[in-house]
Amino acid sequence: MRIKALELHRFRNYTDLVLYPEPGLNILSGLNAEGKTNVLESIFLCALGRSHRTPHDTELVMDGMTDGSVALVLETRGGSRSIRIGLVRGERKRVFLDDAPLNRSGELMGCLNVVMFSPEDLALVKDGPQERRRFLDMELSQLRPSYYYTLQQYNQALKSRNLLLKEDPVPYDMVELWDEQLSKLGATIMQARAGFVEELSSNAHTLHAKMSGTKELLETVYEPTIPVQDYDTMRETLTVQLGERLERDVYRGFTSVGPHRDDLGLLLNGRDLRIYGSQGQQRTAALSLKLSEIDLVRRVRGERPVLLLDDVFSELDAERQARLLEVVSDCQTFVTCTHLEEFVKAGALSMQVYRVMNGRVVEE
Repeated sequence: MRIKALELHRFRNYTDLVLYPEPGLNILSGLNAEGKTNVLESIFLCALGRSHRTPHDTELVMDGMTDGSVALVLETRGGSRSIRIGLVRGERKRVFLDDAPLNRSGELMGCLNVVMFSPEDLALVKDGPQERRRFLDMELSQLRPSYYYTLQQYNQALKSRNLLLKEDPVPYDMVELWDEQLSKLGATIMQARAGFVEELSSNAHTLHAKMSGTKELLETVYEPTIPVQDYDTMRETLTVQLGERLERDVYRGFTSVGPHRDDLGLLLNGRDLRIYGSQGQQRTAALSLKLSEIDLVRRVRGERPVLLLDDVFSELDAERQARLLEVVSDCQTFVTCTHLEEFVKAGALSMQVYRVMNGRVVEE
């Protein structure tokens, strides 16, 4: 898939912008704080219905303005599609797919598949389990929209159970009703995550070896709160575990077992990457994990995703920069940078360069 046209109106620092990007490598070059990342953010917004930088839609509207919008035209194997998102201060955003309004932004999932890497993604390796769960959930939601709704239902059931745990006295009969829902939904989520991580691990292992010149071997391991088995066994195990831990959960005020407690183990040459990996190794590993989704999307959706790479070259050595260009060569890619020479040295032969200056984009 590829984006044929992108239009921003009163979005961040752009009054009006229309781009007709190339199907290959599109480079947004300019100084910091000129608006390069805002372009990537607008594409991400159209893919997942939310920004990767802020949960507050109001921040997306240009300062001093009451409304704004993002729109794009997308070419897929199934034909042309359009996505438009209207932003109004103090109101919920309005999402349109092929000019038809969507009641829920979740209906947007899977229409435009993107893989994004930004400097903040180093948190995927360095920070706590929540970041890695978010990564799993975001990618699975794009690949399988049904997963997104299952996750929503699980989170709502979890919230309801946790509220009951804090009541005095605790209504144990009602807690048991939510335990049944959590077990069914939780087993579905954990099974999906296990299958996804198995595929992701194989891809990431191969890709990271290529990126590092076979000097580093990356292992990705799913770490659920219960053993991965068939659905019925996992559902029963969750039910038993929720019951056995009930009094402990009442004492602590939260649910201690389930997919909301999962983690993703990352090993580099057999050692915990989070503890022993250097900054460069952690960054390359995070990049390998993200780029491993390319093949997953191709297999599940039948076409390659759009890549969004924000300042990805700055902390990679020349060898890894060259290998990165090889990996992204078959995808429509949007890359931000401050120094265009990096791409020339890395061997980029065909690229469309856009110069970004204070909310204006000039094609070079």
